[in-house]
Amino acid sequence: MPLGLIALAIGGFGIGLTEFVIMGLLPQVATDFGVTEAAAGWLISGYALAVVVGALGVTAATMRLPRRSVLMGLLVLFIVGNAISAMAPTYELMMIGRIIAALCHGAFFGIGSVVAASLVAPEKASGAIAIMFTGLTVANVLGVPFGTFLGQEHGWRTTFWVISAIGVVALIGIAILVPNPKTSGPTPSLRRELTAFRSGQVWLSLVVTVLGFGGMFGAFTYIAYTLTDVSGFAVSTVPWLLVLFGAGLVVGNWLGGRLADRTIDGTLLGFLAVLVVVLVLFAWLASNPVATIVLLFAMGGFGFGAVPAMQSRVMRNATHAPTLASSANIGGFNLGNALGSWAGGLTITAGLGYTSPIWVGALITLAALVVMVVAASMARRGSRADGSGSAALEAEPAAASEAEPVAASVA
Repeated sequence: MPLGLIALAIGGFGIGLTEFVIMGLLPQVATDFGVTEAAAGWLISGYALAVVVGALGVTAATMRLPRRSVLMGLLVLFIVGNAISAMAPTYELMMIGRIIAALCHGAFFGIGSVVAASLVAPEKASGAIAIMFTGLTVANVLGVPFGTFLGQEHGWRTTFWVISAIGVVALIGIAILVPNPKTSGPTPSLRRELTAFRSGQVWLSLVVTVLGFGGMFGAFTYIAYTLTDVSGFAVSTVPWLLVLFGAGLVVGNWLGGRLADRTIDGTLLGFLAVLVVVLVLFAWLASNPVATIVLLFAMGGFGFGAVPAMQSRVMRNATHAPTLASSANIGGFNLGNALGSWAGGLTITAGLGYTSPIWVGALITLAALVVMVVAASMARRGSRADGSGSAALEAEPAAASEAEPVAASVA
């Protein structure tokens, strides 16, 4: 395994921790700033919306710059944003810190996905992307529960100081382990990258990402309240239940990456369909502690298991111009995050209870499944019409090799 993938995973760990740890600390943050649960949830939604802006704006602005230098600069932005969050005396300044940290998120994972794909053989690209996203899953298995525990014991600000320190470690890792930019291949061009958005399949893939990820996070954003107020778990057990959710992410990410290397569309259809069922059962059985434990693991597994396929589908449809489309898809993940947490907050504010965000998540995921069925059907028809299999975007070496020159040129 290329050491550069380890460096990308380290960066993903730090950024993933910033995004997700706030969910376990939401009650403490809300109390400290004297805001409602829904207002505290905007620290999640605001972060996610800023990721969308950064994914497109920062990627476009740095298109011609060396990829390693860009990744390092993004981590500096990440460190500054988390330090501001740790020191914030007001809710508004906390939001500013979250937004600054978020601006690096989309570009890091978008550029990092292309770099990861360029480090391995074309037929292993989805697996390489999955390795990079392992940083996110490890953040959930180890980082988020530990960060939640640390915040409960020593104050939530301590958690953000620790995240800032992790950012420094990640910065060093990128500097040492990510290869120097390659000079061969076509010169990166914003105009060239924009041509990827002429593809209807790229747009359908982005919609699937927004809705599919939004469904899971619609359910997960307020999970701390669900676990304590509905399932009856003690507050002190929430970090350990988040470990269980994170374990599901690890298993799902690994399995989803392997399956996506065989069939991207089939993996997405299967994982999204099962996730709908899991969320419905979770909303229905949340008052049962045993069922909650099982379904929390399953929600993480099937929710995050679709991520490698979602990212690979956009990149393969973008063919010769995957960089901006890749970053746009990272923005799509976080737009879905914002959509899900916003919708879940509305239902809580309306007095529908702490299981209502899970029902909302199931509906959003069902919408993603419908769009994916349409996209897969159109891809199959296109494949039959032009006599090739590339339109179906299954993980074939031929389709992958088309994206390889661009991936190499921006590595």
